[in-house]
Amino acid sequence: MTGRQVAALVVLLASQFMMAADFSVLNVALPEVGTALGFSTGSLQWISTTFALCAAGCTLVFGRVGDYVGRRRIFTAGMAVLAVSSLVGGIAESPAMLLTARTLQGLATAAVTPAALALLTTAFTEPALRTRALGLNSVMMSSGFSVGAILGGFLTDVFSWRWAFFINIPVAVAAILIVPLVVDESRAEKRSRIDLPGAVLITLGLFSAIYGVTRVGEDGFDLVAGASLIAAAVLLGVFWVVQSRTVDALVPVRVLKKPDIAFGNLAALFIFGGETALIFFTGLYVQDVLGLSSLAAGLVLLGIGVGQIIAGTVGPRILQRVPPRTLLGVSLFLQGAFMLPALWATSDTRWLIPLIATQFVNAFFSMTAALSFMVIATSSVDSDMQGMATGMATQSQQVGIAIGIPLISAVFAAVIGHGTVTAAEELNGIHTAIGVAGCCQVVVGLLLWAVLRRKTALPG
Repeated sequence: MTGRQVAALVVLLASQFMMAADFSVLNVALPEVGTALGFSTGSLQWISTTFALCAAGCTLVFGRVGDYVGRRRIFTAGMAVLAVSSLVGGIAESPAMLLTARTLQGLATAAVTPAALALLTTAFTEPALRTRALGLNSVMMSSGFSVGAILGGFLTDVFSWRWAFFINIPVAVAAILIVPLVVDESRAEKRSRIDLPGAVLITLGLFSAIYGVTRVGEDGFDLVAGASLIAAAVLLGVFWVVQSRTVDALVPVRVLKKPDIAFGNLAALFIFGGETALIFFTGLYVQDVLGLSSLAAGLVLLGIGVGQIIAGTVGPRILQRVPPRTLLGVSLFLQGAFMLPALWATSDTRWLIPLIATQFVNAFFSMTAALSFMVIATSSVDSDMQGMATGMATQSQQVGIAIGIPLISAVFAAVIGHGTVTAAEELNGIHTAIGVAGCCQVVVGLLLWAVLRRKTALPG
């Protein structure tokens, strides 16, 4: 890489890491935030859900807009929104003010993440360099979720939960100043009108789907959850019809019908949904069952972070020897397989060592799966549609992250019921929840391997 490429890579990867960390940085601090600002126990989940709704619901739209108006322009605008929203969140004195900040943070993530990824794929056109850049990007995206939990625990215990917001500001300002100097503007060569009906339908459809799933996870299946899920199905069905009849479609149906795009984005839901659920329930296990601190819970997650970093470093070399389609199915299978040893976890702290060891291996394969998915998703379309492809890939990640915890939490709640539970009862619920998540990954990994194994390797 040239010096300019290295500088571009550093600033774009730093932004990706920060965006991923923002999702989980407040998770371990929710009780402190609730006490400080007067959130009720039932409303605390909206601190995370509000962010997830906006991040997942708007990513594809912003990715496509970046194709038209310029990906660097969308990136810097998103960073500016992030800086302002982080300041608002850091000085928040009421639930409404904090939720407004989280909404803006989610919109900033929806703008910055696909733009940064598209800038990477257009800046590194040589296959080996692109694979390396995508590998490092996957490290930042995936490890950001686990490191965000560690960082949140540290900031809350040592300083204040408000620093989970303030820490974003200098990074955002630095990115705004540096990116124009080291990253060239990138946009689609062929300009066409923006598909506003498609944008509205996909955004509202995903909003409804994520809200319905979150509602099921928090309160069980009720009329509101059912109505949201039905509305999501209708809106997404209409979106498909509109895309098949629109010349300048937001997501051309011919792209959606590509096996690489379809199966790759399906895999992303399980890769990222399963990993975030594992992080969430590991935190519950360490704090509620073992009785350790939030900082200790964050430190236990270091095994996941280290596994992801190592896999991101060696992953591009593995991809030079193993076709991405093969590696995707095998990695997802092994990710789920190494989640299942947690079923034998007990209330004895001595079990932490094997837990960290198996989660390290789990994280390694979650990263190779994520890297394979990203290579497939961005190598299957031409440069004019990179914003759309990266937006779709990022959206799949965000949707997986947004629905993983509530879906598996619904299984957890079904086991433990409502009301006060003992540590033993909670441990039983954690076992069941992780078992379901791991088995789903194993099954989907085998299916992907069976469907895609006869495909030839992608170029590079």
